[in-house]
Amino acid sequence: MIRIIADNKIPFLRGALEPYAEMVYLPGKEINGDILKDADALLIRTRTKCTENNLKGTKVSFIGTATIGFDHIDTQYCEKNNVKWTNAPGCNSSSVQQYIAAALLKMSSEFRFNLKDKTIGIIGVGNVGSKVEKFARTLGMNVLLNDPPRARREDESNFHSLSTILHQSDIVTTHVPLNTVGEDCTYQLLNDKNFKKMNKDAWFINSSRGEIIKSSALKQVLISGKLSGAVLDVWENEPDIDLELMGKAFIATPHIAGYSTDGKANGTAMVVNSLCEHFNLSLKNWYPANVPPPPSPEISIEGKDKSDEEIIREAVFHTYNIDSDDIKLRFSPSDFEKQRGDYPLRREFTSYRIILKGGSEGVRRMLKDLGFEIVV
Repeated sequence: MIRIIADNKIPFLRGALEPYAEMVYLPGKEINGDILKDADALLIRTRTKCTENNLKGTKVSFIGTATIGFDHIDTQYCEKNNVKWTNAPGCNSSSVQQYIAAALLKMSSEFRFNLKDKTIGIIGVGNVGSKVEKFARTLGMNVLLNDPPRARREDESNFHSLSTILHQSDIVTTHVPLNTVGEDCTYQLLNDKNFKKMNKDAWFINSSRGEIIKSSALKQVLISGKLSGAVLDVWENEPDIDLELMGKAFIATPHIAGYSTDGKANGTAMVVNSLCEHFNLSLKNWYPANVPPPPSPEISIEGKDKSDEEIIREAVFHTYNIDSDDIKLRFSPSDFEKQRGDYPLRREFTSYRIILKGGSEGVRRMLKDLGFEIVV
């Protein structure tokens, strides 16, 4: 029987593999080379660093991270030493879409503007960025896209340079992986020079990786009033975040944009199924059977005398209270990791049905496009 070391915070995992493997569950930060000596496989999240130092001399032949990011895995070492690794691309893309939707709708409400009058620049248009693009287009926003790898493969006319995005966007949101080297290096992509290209009235949102921005540069433009505001879910040096930057952010959350219950279930299922294929286990097409429903799956909205954006705001806010995550972090930033590990139930738009009284046919189509079920 194979031996698997697993992060004890991977949701829905307990019980899934016990009939096929010896399972050892540990806090992610406690998983090291000594513990991995007799392990055949490793199931992790971002807090476990899979370096040569930890992997050399072990029997590990499979690493699965239940996250879209994989910069915590030394992929070059794995490939040279016949260690199969996998991540969970796109598992939480709808969760991040929900987070960005809530952030945009909160901004437009508090600062009294309509999203359809704004231009949003999306840096990185993969699984997550494409979902954000869909939300923005559904709301009628003007959308500018920046994705150099896609631009090289596809029609370049569909994409814009980083400078154009920064100069012309009212809102800039980032959805890129952390690349520290190479043609598509994203480390401190948003630095002093690039933040200065943004308009004074513009907004900046980062829900990808903290290291893609130079924190001191963002802090400076916020302090000097050269940027309207920032929404930050990810930070340099997590969990030891810059408290001064947190204080300047419009919304500050503890790296939970992708933490919907659906996204977690998707990520766990993807790595479990990859592991089963790698070791030729008889468990096939596994998915958690115990994903709990939302406490209030039905949303009743009185649409009379409300704009389409107001109706969508009411629906989105019913599914996710972004203020709650913001308040918790500000009240207790030292609990950054605990807030992630103990994150409450959050279901995505597809888990809700809407009873809409009044409201246009157009807004009904918009809500359907976002995944909501409309009760006729």
